[in-house]
Amino acid sequence: MTDKNDNKKEADNTAPRSKASSAQEVIQPEQKEKAQPQKAKKAEQAPRADKGEKKSEAAAAGVPAPEAKPARAKVVRNIPAGIVHINASFNNTHVTITDLKGGVLAWSSAGRMGFKGARKSTAYAATVVAQDAARLVAPYRMQEVEVRVQGPGSGRESAIRALQAAGFSITVIKDVTPMPHNGCRPRKRRRV
Repeated sequence: MTDKNDNKKEADNTAPRSKASSAQEVIQPEQKEKAQPQKAKKAEQAPRADKGEKKSEAAAAGVPAPEAKPARAKVVRNIPAGIVHINASFNNTHVTITDLKGGVLAWSSAGRMGFKGARKSTAYAATVVAQDAARLVAPYRMQEVEVRVQGPGSGRESAIRALQAAGFSITVIKDVTPMPHNGCRPRKRRRV
């Protein structure tokens, strides 16, 4: 291994030097210091002259200088009433708050709140989810809500209680779980 390294060192020493490296060696350190500030001055002066020329051309053409646009303030709509959709399945609980037309304002789920596995389908997880959704919709100053519950999960009632505790006045509670009228073949029975 040492023989190969020695050969490489010798090859490096015998290789002809490039013109750039030999030119750098010729310039003395004092000359380097003098040469660098002159280059920097030229670089600084060139862009200033260009900017000045552009301004004078624009002014000569009679075009006003573009002004910076002011930042838009975020406008929060005041929505007095809305709809809360609670989807409580066997595995998870979703709470979505919309306006009366159905546009989503805020949503939350047990998985988003950090629950994993079997804990996602608990009543406590549904309470935390409903509180989070209510907190997200607070800037809209919503007061009255209509609640639509879907699914057979254990988080149905606890999510509604959490919404009431968050300060919403609930006008209607509607169960919108889809019910088949003997249309499709049912799924195989769940083995618990």
